[in-house]
Parts: sequence; C-alpha cells; structure tokens
Amino acid sequence: MLQAISMYLEYLELEKGLSINSIDAYRRDLTSFLELTNPNNINTITRQQVNRYIRDLKENHYTITSIIRKIASLRGFFKWAYATGLTETNPALAIEQPKLPKKLPKVLNLTEIETLLKEDLNITEHLIMELLYSCGFRVSELINLKLTDIDIHSKYIRCFGKGSKERIVPIGETAKSIIEDYLPYRELLISKFNLQTKRLLISDTGHELTRQDVYKFIRKQGEKIHKHISPHTLRHTFATHLIENGADLRIVQELLGHSDVSTTQLYTHISKKRLKEVYFAINGNT
Repeated sequence: MLQAISMYLEYLELEKGLSINSIDAYRRDLTSFLELTNPNNINTITRQQVNRYIRDLKENHYTITSIIRKIASLRGFFKWAYATGLTETNPALAIEQPKLPKKLPKVLNLTEIETLLKEDLNITEHLIMELLYSCGFRVSELINLKLTDIDIHSKYIRCFGKGSKERIVPIGETAKSIIEDYLPYRELLISKFNLQTKRLLISDTGHELTRQDVYKFIRKQGEKIHKHISPHTLRHTFATHLIENGADLRIVQELLGHSDVSTTQLYTHISKKRLKEVYFAINGNT
C-alpha cells in the first residue's frame, strides 16, 4: 500500500504537474487513511472500510471541508490504482460525500482596503498588500514569483497557478511604482545576506518569504480593521470589486486562473448580496 501511494504521488508530480503543497496534502490524506484502516494490501480494501473511515472522521469532528478533501484524495488514488491495474475493484467508486453548506467568502469593502493600503507599511509589506489585492494572487503564487516573471515595461506579471497553469496578470501604475521602489531594496538584501535566489519577495531578515510569513502579516493587518482576514480574503475582494465595477465574468475568470467559469460566478452572488445590504441600509428592510 505504501509503495502504491508513493507511485501515485510520483504520478501526480510528473504527469499531472501538481504543486509540492498539493502533493503534500494528498500524502497526508492517504497516510491518514492508511493509519486508520491498516490494510494488509491495496487489494484487501473494501467499500465498507472506506465508509467506516469517513464515519470515523465525522465522529472525530473533522470539518466538512476536510472530509470532502480527504474523500477527493481517496477517489483520485483508487481511480488511478484501478486504471493502472493495481486493484481489481475501486472501493471509492460510490462514496457518499457530505454536502458543503453554501457560504459566501468574506470580502472587504473599498474603505477597508484603502485603510490597509494607507497603513504605515515598509516597502516589502506594501508590495505584498498591493499584489494580493490588485492582482488577486493566491499566497502560493505570490511567494513563488520570480524576477523573470515580471515585465515592468509591458506592465504584466506571469503567474503559475494550480497544476503549474500559466496566466498573465496585468499590473496597474501603483503596483508598477511599488515594484520599481522595491527592486533596489531587494538588491540591498541580496548583498547584505549574500543570498542566491530568483524569488521576488525576500524578508527583512534575509530569507525567501514563506506562506506562514504572509499569513501572519495579513492576519496582523486585519486586526487594524477589527476583522479576521487571510491572503485569500484579498483575492476574494479583488474579484468582487472587479465584478462590482462591471468587469466581464470571463475576464475575471482568466485573471483568477479558474478553469471553470462556474467557480468565478460565486463573486456575482457576493456582489448581489452586497448590493442588497446597501439598498436596505438606505431604504430600510421593507
């Protein structure tokens, strides 16, 4: 079983082009299943074992989101194992999946965004805020940006999203100006700490910026407006503000790197919800 999981993870990396973070998530999910079911080999796993594993997750109070992700990991693994002949059956073929309650993501209003962007930030922090909000990057996309991905003169950034899918994101004058101010500072850090890196973002203490660095910084910024926010909050806000200002849904889809426009349509629901809130705030809930 362990060998089969190793082969599957290698397949995800080499043939599907998944990121290291995604592969690590699959590894954790499949290892969790292995530890709880303890099968003799991959061919002895039954649908009953899979269902019992899911019940155990529920009884141990895993969130619905975590359970859905773990089920997706099992489905992908057993589909691959069956297709490659490692198993004679697919025990995950008809797993009952819990329904995820519809919940609109949290977004900030324009005043809140302006407040955060006007805060007393150093040049690196200012660039992080600007790129997350004005480009809609995922945190993994942000920290993996390289100098060669940026074309200042043409005003665009090349970004590699989920599954190493490439997209081109335009940058506005504000972001362009901040990048131009940041690059000489970055060179000073490179020289000071004798660094060898192609990454764009470097911390003031001399290391490549990590996901944890960005999450910690954004969470701290959220405290200034008395809200719990994450880097993804700024991505949601980026998309919502575009929709509210009349951007075409397909263009927003391209900017976010969504493979399916139905994912992007979520932001039209947020926009409508916010419109209703403003209307009733002005006219009363009648």
